[in-house]
Amino acid sequence: MAKRNGLWRDIPVTAADLRLLGDEQLEEYLSELTPAQLDEISHSYEFWARPTQLEPEGNTWNTWLFNAGRGAGKTWTGSNWVRHRVKRGDKRIACVAPTKGDVRRVMVEGESGFLNMCWAGDKTYRGAPMGYPEWSPTNNTLTWENNATATFFSAEDPDRLRGPQFHAAWCDEVSSWRNQQDVWDMLQFTLRLGKHPRVMVTTTPKPTKLMRKLIKADSPFITGGSTFDNSANLASTFLSKIKEDYEGTRLGRQELYAEMLEEAEGALWTTEVLDAALDETIEDRVEFATTLQRVVISIDPAITSNQESDLTGIIVAGLDINGKGYVLEDHTGRYTPQGWAAKAISLYHEFSADRIVAERNQGGDMVRATLTSEDESVPIRLVHASRGKFARAEPVSALYEQGKVRHAKGLDDLEVQMRTWEPLGSIGSPDRLDAMVWALTDLMLNGVARPQLRLAYSDAKGLI
Repeated sequence: MAKRNGLWRDIPVTAADLRLLGDEQLEEYLSELTPAQLDEISHSYEFWARPTQLEPEGNTWNTWLFNAGRGAGKTWTGSNWVRHRVKRGDKRIACVAPTKGDVRRVMVEGESGFLNMCWAGDKTYRGAPMGYPEWSPTNNTLTWENNATATFFSAEDPDRLRGPQFHAAWCDEVSSWRNQQDVWDMLQFTLRLGKHPRVMVTTTPKPTKLMRKLIKADSPFITGGSTFDNSANLASTFLSKIKEDYEGTRLGRQELYAEMLEEAEGALWTTEVLDAALDETIEDRVEFATTLQRVVISIDPAITSNQESDLTGIIVAGLDINGKGYVLEDHTGRYTPQGWAAKAISLYHEFSADRIVAERNQGGDMVRATLTSEDESVPIRLVHASRGKFARAEPVSALYEQGKVRHAKGLDDLEVQMRTWEPLGSIGSPDRLDAMVWALTDLMLNGVARPQLRLAYSDAKGLI
């Protein structure tokens, strides 16, 4: 039972050590501790952490990537690492979550968030009181008694990272960030305080461009683990159920064992093809759309709208005068019928689109009625999936191989689905992919891509 790097002078054991003791030995050991020691143990990062959850030693790293499965303790590790950095003397720390809701629901108030991990008896490693931090929802900050501050950001708004500066940053679920590269770039410019600013990334991996870059880079230190590494803190029924349902599947390899899956066997889109499709010159997508011959909004509606429902795929795509297709935006999400209709109509007007293309298989006339209830002037084309997904997607994948389709930046979730969708055997609906296929089919494969005035569609009805 060796001491852990001298950080805990009075507590020479870890939780893993205690788990090796028998019941009588454990009871005897705990009985010898004072109430203050027991309180300290219960709030100790170093005591409870697995070796992979502890900050790497040395000064050779700038980024620590904790790449782990669902329920493996990512949030716990991130919030406790921030506490550790404050204990070391860092005064300004950035915390970035995928959405505003994730900031409060996961990082701050979650089971393993700051408000549950911090302790009124916290002190710096030099013995100065830190106390329990004060949460300000208005300012999105946590402030300790020693004036250390954690400031929270959403990956939905990269520009909020312009201006502030920090000693360190915790980035949670980077694979789910909507604007991954933009947020990451803006964050790097803020890390300019102290002698050695550092970043911790906690995520379950997806093969996005940023994740691939982080894993291949020289500076990141990578640890992590599987869901089952944290089995002592997870319900046994949960563990047995997910093992039964997902062991040996691609989804299980990713979500349970944190394996970053590049391309599915038999995938229609390769990493090489999608990398070649990226067009980094497109900045203002709405303005760019005005240069295109046609623009469509494509919808693949979900049947239901509860928390377990499939997502509704919503894609904005266009066609230039030379016959090249452009995928501009992905607004896929979990919507009510009124929600996806309102979003599609809003995008139709924002991009001055020609029509809305919607799959009718799951709703028929209901799809048209829902859209027209929002705006009856919008031209709508209902499409019917008479062929399987593979048969519909294969001609579109051929367009990519021919270099006829370009992607705007920020379509990581769509591109992940394109690379990992298995035509034979995938679980779940490829919602984003389906909507993209319908959009490009309408623009490039249905013989409607002839020169015409887009303005003629704007106020007309019954053209389709």
